[in-house]
Amino acid sequence: MAKVLLSIPEKFLNQIDEFANQEQRTRSELIREALRSYMRKSVMFDAKKVNAQAELLDKLLD
Repeated sequence: MAKVLLSIPEKFLNQIDEFANQEQRTRSELIREALRSYMRKSVMFDAKKVNAQAELLDKLLD
C-alpha cells in the first residue's frame, strides 16, 4: 500500500484521532473511508447533474 504525506492542522488531527478511537479504527482506515464516501457522493452528484441537464435538453428539443 502506498503512503501519503498530508498537512493537517493539529487540532483537526486530534479530532480525527478521537473519532477513530471511538469507531475502533486506525487513523488511516478512517481517512480512507472518508475519502471513499466523498468520492461516491461526488459521483452521485455529478450523475444527478448530468441527468438534470439531459432532461432539460430533452424538454428544449421537444
